Amino acid sequence: MDRLQSLEVFVAVAEAGTFSGGARTLGISAPSATRGVNELEERLGARLFNRTTRVVRLTDVGRTYLDEVRGILADLDAANDGVSGAVGIPQGTLRLTSPVEFGRLHVAPILAEYLDLFPEVKASMLMVDRVVNLVEEGLDLGVRIGPLTAAGLMAVKVGRVRRVICGSPAYFAEHGLPQTPDDLAKHRIVEAPATTPSSEWRFGKKQDIVARVAPRLATTSVASAVALATSGWGLTRVLSYQVGPDLQSGSLKTVLEDYEPEHLPIHLVHYEGRRVSLKLRSFLDLAKERLRHAPSLN
Repeated sequence: MDRLQSLEVFVAVAEAGTFSGGARTLGISAPSATRGVNELEERLGARLFNRTTRVVRLTDVGRTYLDEVRGILADLDAANDGVSGAVGIPQGTLRLTSPVEFGRLHVAPILAEYLDLFPEVKASMLMVDRVVNLVEEGLDLGVRIGPLTAAGLMAVKVGRVRRVICGSPAYFAEHGLPQTPDDLAKHRIVEAPATTPSSEWRFGKKQDIVARVAPRLATTSVASAVALATSGWGLTRVLSYQVGPDLQSGSLKTVLEDYEPEHLPIHLVHYEGRRVSLKLRSFLDLAKERLRHAPSLN
Protein backbone atom coordinates (compact mmCIF):
# COMPACT_ATOMS: atom_id res chain seq x y z
CA MET A 1 0.00 0.00 0.00
CA ASP A 2 1.48 3.38 -1.02
CA ARG A 3 1.70 6.36 1.32
CA LEU A 4 -1.32 8.18 -0.07
CA GLN A 5 -3.49 5.11 0.31
CA SER A 6 -2.30 4.59 3.87
CA LEU A 7 -3.24 8.19 4.72
CA GLU A 8 -6.72 7.68 3.27
CA VAL A 9 -7.08 4.47 5.28
CA PHE A 10 -5.94 6.24 8.44
CA VAL A 11 -8.59 8.97 8.04
CA ALA A 12 -11.34 6.47 7.20
CA VAL A 13 -10.55 4.29 10.23
CA ALA A 14 -10.38 7.36 12.51
CA GLU A 15 -13.78 8.59 11.32
CA ALA A 16 -15.42 5.16 11.51
CA GLY A 17 -13.89 4.19 14.86
CA THR A 18 -13.19 0.65 13.62
CA PHE A 19 -10.95 -0.97 11.04
CA SER A 20 -13.92 -2.76 9.49
CA GLY A 21 -15.93 0.47 9.24
CA GLY A 22 -13.05 2.33 7.66
CA ALA A 23 -12.51 -0.54 5.24
CA ARG A 24 -16.17 -0.45 4.18
CA THR A 25 -15.91 3.27 3.49
CA LEU A 26 -13.01 2.69 1.10
CA GLY A 27 -14.26 -0.58 -0.35
CA ILE A 28 -11.30 -2.64 0.86
CA SER A 29 -10.94 -5.56 3.26
CA ALA A 30 -10.51 -5.08 7.02
CA PRO A 31 -7.09 -6.83 6.97
CA SER A 32 -5.94 -4.40 4.27
CA ALA A 33 -7.04 -1.46 6.41
CA THR A 34 -5.23 -2.86 9.44
CA ARG A 35 -2.11 -3.46 7.39
CA GLY A 36 -2.21 0.07 5.96
CA VAL A 37 -2.40 1.67 9.41
CA ASN A 38 0.32 -0.61 10.78
CA GLU A 39 2.62 0.34 7.90
CA LEU A 40 1.91 4.02 8.46
CA GLU A 41 2.67 3.77 12.19
CA GLU A 42 5.86 1.90 11.43
CA ARG A 43 7.02 4.59 9.00
CA LEU A 44 6.19 7.34 11.49
CA GLY A 45 7.61 5.53 14.50
CA ALA A 46 4.53 6.53 16.49
CA ARG A 47 1.29 4.89 17.60
CA LEU A 48 -1.75 6.59 16.10
CA PHE A 49 -4.47 4.41 17.63
CA ASN A 50 -5.13 2.63 20.89
CA ARG A 51 -6.81 -0.65 19.94
CA THR A 52 -9.46 -2.61 21.82
CA THR A 53 -11.42 -5.67 20.70
CA ARG A 54 -14.32 -3.48 19.55
CA VAL A 55 -13.08 -0.02 18.65
CA VAL A 56 -9.93 1.94 17.95
CA ARG A 57 -9.33 5.34 19.51
CA LEU A 58 -6.91 8.02 18.42
CA THR A 59 -3.92 8.73 20.60
CA ASP A 60 -3.02 12.38 21.25
CA VAL A 61 -0.42 12.12 18.50
CA GLY A 62 -2.97 10.49 16.21
CA ARG A 63 -5.51 13.26 16.84
CA THR A 64 -3.02 15.96 15.88
CA TYR A 65 -1.87 13.97 12.87
CA LEU A 66 -5.47 13.49 11.73
CA ASP A 67 -6.00 17.24 11.41
CA GLU A 68 -2.84 17.57 9.33
CA VAL A 69 -3.66 14.63 7.09
CA ARG A 70 -7.17 15.89 6.44
CA GLY A 71 -5.66 19.17 5.29
CA ILE A 72 -3.21 17.38 3.00
CA LEU A 73 -5.96 15.29 1.43
CA ALA A 74 -8.18 18.36 1.05
CA ASP A 75 -5.38 20.20 -0.74
CA LEU A 76 -4.82 17.21 -2.98
CA ASP A 77 -8.54 17.06 -3.82
CA ALA A 78 -8.48 20.78 -4.62
CA ALA A 79 -5.43 20.35 -6.84
CA ASN A 80 -7.13 17.49 -8.68
CA ASP A 81 -10.24 19.60 -9.04
CA GLY A 82 -8.12 22.39 -10.47
CA VAL A 83 -6.99 20.06 -13.23
CA SER A 84 -10.40 18.52 -13.87
CA GLY A 85 -12.08 21.93 -13.52
CA ALA A 86 -11.55 22.52 -17.22
CA VAL A 87 -14.37 20.07 -17.84
CA GLY A 88 -16.32 21.38 -14.84
CA ILE A 89 -17.41 18.12 -13.23
CA PRO A 90 -17.56 18.24 -9.41
CA GLN A 91 -17.02 14.85 -7.82
CA GLY A 92 -16.28 13.21 -4.48
CA THR A 93 -18.14 13.43 -1.17
CA LEU A 94 -19.41 16.74 0.19
CA ARG A 95 -19.69 16.79 3.99
CA LEU A 96 -21.60 19.56 5.73
CA THR A 97 -23.32 20.45 8.98
CA SER A 98 -26.18 22.71 10.04
CA PRO A 99 -28.66 23.22 12.88
CA VAL A 100 -31.43 20.62 12.80
CA GLU A 101 -34.42 22.72 11.71
CA PHE A 102 -32.39 24.89 9.37
CA GLY A 103 -31.01 21.78 7.74
CA ARG A 104 -34.47 20.26 7.37
CA LEU A 105 -36.13 23.38 5.99
CA HIS A 106 -33.36 24.92 3.90
CA VAL A 107 -30.16 22.93 3.46
CA ALA A 108 -31.59 19.50 2.61
CA PRO A 109 -33.67 20.80 -0.35
CA ILE A 110 -30.65 22.70 -1.73
CA LEU A 111 -28.44 19.67 -1.27
CA ALA A 112 -30.92 17.44 -3.12
CA GLU A 113 -31.02 19.94 -5.99
CA TYR A 114 -27.22 20.04 -6.06
CA LEU A 115 -26.89 16.26 -6.18
CA ASP A 116 -29.35 16.16 -9.08
CA LEU A 117 -27.17 18.67 -10.94
CA PHE A 118 -23.91 16.81 -10.25
CA PRO A 119 -24.37 13.01 -10.27
CA GLU A 120 -20.67 12.40 -9.54
CA VAL A 121 -21.02 13.92 -6.05
CA LYS A 122 -22.23 12.17 -2.91
CA ALA A 123 -23.05 13.99 0.31
CA SER A 124 -23.39 13.49 4.02
CA MET A 125 -25.13 15.93 6.34
CA LEU A 126 -24.66 16.30 10.11
CA MET A 127 -27.65 18.12 11.61
CA VAL A 128 -27.05 19.08 15.24
CA ASP A 129 -27.91 22.11 17.35
CA ARG A 130 -24.33 22.78 18.46
CA VAL A 131 -21.26 24.41 16.97
CA VAL A 132 -19.21 21.73 15.22
CA ASN A 133 -15.44 21.86 14.68
CA LEU A 134 -15.20 21.36 10.93
CA VAL A 135 -11.67 19.99 10.98
CA GLU A 136 -12.21 17.57 13.85
CA GLU A 137 -15.41 16.24 12.26
CA GLY A 138 -13.92 16.08 8.74
CA LEU A 139 -16.50 18.49 7.29
CA ASP A 140 -16.25 20.76 4.27
CA LEU A 141 -18.88 23.33 5.16
CA GLY A 142 -21.01 24.50 8.07
CA VAL A 143 -24.01 26.76 8.66
CA ARG A 144 -23.60 29.21 11.53
CA ILE A 145 -26.48 31.21 12.96
CA GLY A 146 -25.30 34.02 15.23
CA PRO A 147 -21.98 35.82 15.76
CA LEU A 148 -18.90 34.01 14.47
CA THR A 149 -16.36 33.10 17.13
CA ALA A 150 -13.98 30.55 15.59
CA ALA A 151 -10.80 31.90 14.01
CA GLY A 152 -9.55 30.90 10.59
CA LEU A 153 -12.97 30.63 8.97
CA MET A 154 -14.00 31.92 5.59
CA ALA A 155 -17.58 33.12 5.98
CA VAL A 156 -20.23 34.02 3.43
CA LYS A 157 -23.28 35.82 4.78
CA VAL A 158 -26.49 34.44 3.26
CA GLY A 159 -29.24 35.88 5.45
CA ARG A 160 -30.44 36.83 8.90
CA VAL A 161 -33.13 35.76 11.34
CA ARG A 162 -34.97 37.17 14.34
CA ARG A 163 -35.79 35.80 17.74
CA VAL A 164 -39.59 35.96 17.80
CA ILE A 165 -42.37 35.23 20.26
CA CYS A 166 -45.43 33.82 18.58
CA GLY A 167 -48.82 32.27 19.20
CA SER A 168 -51.99 31.44 17.33
CA PRO A 169 -54.76 33.96 16.65
CA ALA A 170 -57.11 31.74 18.69
CA TYR A 171 -54.76 31.89 21.69
CA PHE A 172 -54.55 35.69 21.52
CA ALA A 173 -58.32 36.00 21.12
CA GLU A 174 -58.74 34.11 24.39
CA HIS A 175 -55.79 35.40 26.43
CA GLY A 176 -55.00 38.78 24.91
CA LEU A 177 -51.79 40.19 23.44
CA PRO A 178 -48.76 40.82 25.68
CA GLN A 179 -47.86 44.50 25.44
CA THR A 180 -44.49 44.37 27.22
CA PRO A 181 -42.05 41.55 28.05
CA ASP A 182 -43.25 41.63 31.67
CA ASP A 183 -46.71 40.56 30.45
CA LEU A 184 -45.27 37.14 29.51
CA ALA A 185 -45.53 36.14 33.18
CA LYS A 186 -49.31 35.96 32.66
CA HIS A 187 -49.10 33.62 29.64
CA ARG A 188 -48.58 29.91 29.09
CA ILE A 189 -45.06 29.44 27.67
CA VAL A 190 -43.54 26.55 25.72
CA GLU A 191 -39.75 26.65 25.94
CA ALA A 192 -38.05 25.57 22.69
CA PRO A 193 -34.38 24.75 22.03
CA ALA A 194 -33.80 28.13 20.35
CA THR A 195 -34.43 29.76 23.74
CA THR A 196 -31.63 29.80 26.27
CA PRO A 197 -32.88 27.69 29.21
CA SER A 198 -33.37 30.36 31.84
CA SER A 199 -36.04 31.97 33.94
CA GLU A 200 -34.98 35.30 32.40
CA TRP A 201 -35.48 36.27 28.75
CA ARG A 202 -33.60 39.26 27.35
CA PHE A 203 -35.08 41.78 24.97
CA GLY A 204 -34.11 44.99 23.18
CA LYS A 205 -31.39 45.73 20.65
CA LYS A 206 -28.79 45.58 23.43
CA GLN A 207 -30.61 42.78 25.24
CA ASP A 208 -30.78 45.04 28.29
CA ILE A 209 -34.47 44.44 28.99
CA VAL A 210 -35.01 41.42 31.20
CA ALA A 211 -38.30 39.62 31.76
CA ARG A 212 -38.89 36.72 34.12
CA VAL A 213 -40.74 33.78 32.61
CA ALA A 214 -41.85 30.42 33.98
CA PRO A 215 -42.37 27.99 31.06
CA ARG A 216 -45.12 25.44 31.67
CA LEU A 217 -43.46 23.07 29.19
CA ALA A 218 -39.88 22.66 27.95
CA THR A 219 -39.16 20.56 24.87
CA THR A 220 -36.03 19.60 22.96
CA SER A 221 -37.94 19.75 19.66
CA VAL A 222 -38.57 23.03 17.89
CA ALA A 223 -41.19 21.33 15.73
CA SER A 224 -43.19 20.25 18.78
CA ALA A 225 -43.03 23.73 20.32
CA VAL A 226 -44.26 25.26 17.09
CA ALA A 227 -47.03 22.66 16.81
CA LEU A 228 -48.23 23.46 20.33
CA ALA A 229 -48.22 27.18 19.61
CA THR A 230 -50.12 26.61 16.36
CA SER A 231 -52.72 24.54 18.20
CA GLY A 232 -53.41 27.45 20.55
CA TRP A 233 -51.91 25.85 23.66
CA GLY A 234 -49.46 28.66 24.42
CA LEU A 235 -46.68 30.99 23.27
CA THR A 236 -43.19 29.99 22.21
CA ARG A 237 -39.95 31.78 21.39
CA VAL A 238 -38.10 30.53 18.32
CA LEU A 239 -36.06 31.81 15.39
CA SER A 240 -38.13 33.42 12.65
CA TYR A 241 -37.15 30.97 9.91
CA GLN A 242 -38.53 28.11 12.01
CA VAL A 243 -42.04 29.54 11.72
CA GLY A 244 -41.76 31.24 8.33
CA PRO A 245 -44.53 29.21 6.63
CA ASP A 246 -46.77 29.51 9.71
CA LEU A 247 -46.42 33.29 9.76
CA GLN A 248 -47.15 33.50 6.03
CA SER A 249 -50.25 31.34 6.35
CA GLY A 250 -51.51 33.25 9.38
CA SER A 251 -51.60 30.22 11.67
CA LEU A 252 -49.11 32.02 13.92
CA LYS A 253 -48.66 35.67 14.78
CA THR A 254 -45.62 37.38 16.35
CA VAL A 255 -45.87 39.75 19.30
CA LEU A 256 -43.53 42.17 21.08
CA GLU A 257 -41.75 43.00 17.79
CA ASP A 258 -40.58 46.36 19.16
CA TYR A 259 -38.66 44.54 21.89
CA GLU A 260 -36.85 42.02 19.67
CA PRO A 261 -33.04 41.75 19.98
CA GLU A 262 -30.75 42.41 17.04
CA HIS A 263 -31.06 40.11 14.06
CA LEU A 264 -28.80 37.06 14.03
CA PRO A 265 -26.65 36.66 10.90
CA ILE A 266 -26.51 33.39 8.94
CA HIS A 267 -23.17 32.39 7.41
CA LEU A 268 -21.84 29.51 5.37
CA VAL A 269 -18.36 28.80 6.73
CA HIS A 270 -15.34 26.77 5.71
CA TYR A 271 -11.71 26.89 6.74
CA GLU A 272 -9.40 29.31 5.01
CA GLY A 273 -5.85 28.38 4.09
CA ARG A 274 -7.16 25.50 1.98
CA ARG A 275 -7.92 25.79 -1.69
CA VAL A 276 -11.63 25.43 -2.20
CA SER A 277 -12.49 22.23 -4.04
CA LEU A 278 -14.69 22.29 -7.10
CA LYS A 279 -17.47 20.41 -5.32
CA LEU A 280 -17.47 22.91 -2.44
CA ARG A 281 -17.22 25.96 -4.69
CA SER A 282 -20.10 24.80 -6.86
CA PHE A 283 -22.27 24.02 -3.82
CA LEU A 284 -21.49 27.42 -2.30
CA ASP A 285 -22.60 29.14 -5.50
CA LEU A 286 -25.94 27.33 -5.50
CA ALA A 287 -26.54 27.68 -1.75
CA LYS A 288 -25.80 31.42 -1.77
CA GLU A 289 -28.31 31.97 -4.57
CA ARG A 290 -31.06 29.94 -2.92
CA LEU A 291 -30.62 31.16 0.67
CA ARG A 292 -30.27 34.84 -0.17
CA HIS A 293 -33.64 34.71 -1.94
CA ALA A 294 -35.45 32.77 0.79
CA PRO A 295 -38.18 35.08 2.19
CA SER A 296 -37.84 33.83 5.76
CA LEU A 297 -34.10 34.60 5.86
CA ASN A 298 -34.27 38.29 5.02
